Amino acid sequence: MVDSALTANVRRELSKLQADLDALQTDNLRGQLERLNDQLSNMPTPASQFATHAVGGSMGDMQSTRPKEMSAEVVDSNPYSRLMALQRMGIVKDYQRIRDKTIAVVGVGGVGSVAAEMLTRCGIGRLLLYDYDKVELANMNRLFFRPEQAGMTKTEAAAQTLAGINPDVAIESYTMNITTLQGFDAFKASVTNADGASRVDLILSCVDNYEARMTINQVCLELEQTWMESGVSEDAVSGHIQVVIPGETACFACVPPLVVASGIDERTLKREGVCAASLPTTMGIIAGLLVQNTLKFLLDFGQVTRYLGYSSLTDFFPTMDIKPNPGCSNPLCPKLQAAYQQQYNSEEALAARSAAATAAAGAEAEAATHEDNDWGIEVVSDAGPAASPGAGSAGQQGGLAAGLQYSFPVASMDPYDLKKDAVEDSTADVDDLMSQLQALNTQS
Repeated sequence: MVDSALTANVRRELSKLQADLDALQTDNLRGQLERLNDQLSNMPTPASQFATHAVGGSMGDMQSTRPKEMSAEVVDSNPYSRLMALQRMGIVKDYQRIRDKTIAVVGVGGVGSVAAEMLTRCGIGRLLLYDYDKVELANMNRLFFRPEQAGMTKTEAAAQTLAGINPDVAIESYTMNITTLQGFDAFKASVTNADGASRVDLILSCVDNYEARMTINQVCLELEQTWMESGVSEDAVSGHIQVVIPGETACFACVPPLVVASGIDERTLKREGVCAASLPTTMGIIAGLLVQNTLKFLLDFGQVTRYLGYSSLTDFFPTMDIKPNPGCSNPLCPKLQAAYQQQYNSEEALAARSAAATAAAGAEAEAATHEDNDWGIEVVSDAGPAASPGAGSAGQQGGLAAGLQYSFPVASMDPYDLKKDAVEDSTADVDDLMSQLQALNTQS
């Protein structure tokens, strides 16, 4: 009897606890639902303006509510007035063309997320975002992501933030690993039209591993798509950007990184509990250089730098052209090289280059001149006078390329002293000179 009463009492207590637990869970769920509804109502744009596509997902037509034209009106409420000023000042002929451009950013990390934000603020027409990772609190030392976005996929968090910054930009987000076979096919399909041609104007590589870069390289070779590669060193104090034009410049397989060329698997370099350094300053600088080069490429102004490096320790910015390797390990690359050379040397190309040179010379001759020059201002060459070899300054020094300098001061010598101390020419042969040397040794 006692056991039955005790059992019944225990059952009543369990039922009460279960009811309390159900009520508690209901309250929590109701609170979460209310918070989500508040976030949705406070979003500045409809959720349909960006989409998250999983690997293998279909790509629907994305309707955009963007205004047809960028306003150049100088008012506080116009987000494009300072961008359109570039056109008024003669830097860019038609900045409005940026609305017709589509950029794919692969890797939404320390460089990619900042680059995507810059492009969004510049009013790019369409932005495609690719990443497979999630936002972590460890990412908070970088720019862009916020602590409350921890746990979200990087593409989802980026699309959310960017849509709030500029609702005029059409954003597509893809959470995928492009280095897998399925990811490769999905990535290639996402950047192509129904006819198989590329639908993007430029692909920006902001990834941090060799496999992903090689994947992008392969897709761009197959589509003959221009792309820009970027990277930051593991010690976070240097980085680079590089333009890759299939057939015209070196592809990523033409000149592999030293680690890969040495036969080392980069995955073996990662150790448990050890991570690469990360500075928001370096990543922000590389992202800025990347987007600046992108704007020049898209809008045809300034000089598009083929390769630009950056060393924060020495403030060194080397530039160079990396020629394609005729013996590239990727068979597509040499074929595209041959096609480019054939097109480059064609009569049409030669005539076009000649016409462009003539037009440039005419434009230079018609440059504005001022008849009145009360102040005696003169225009001199940008090259300036040659630097003295013994200057020992941090700038360019004689005989060295721009950005390089001697580690120690180079002694300068007066030409008179050089002539005075010089050894006079002699008609003696080797035997005579040996005899003189032996005589000197005997005297000593």
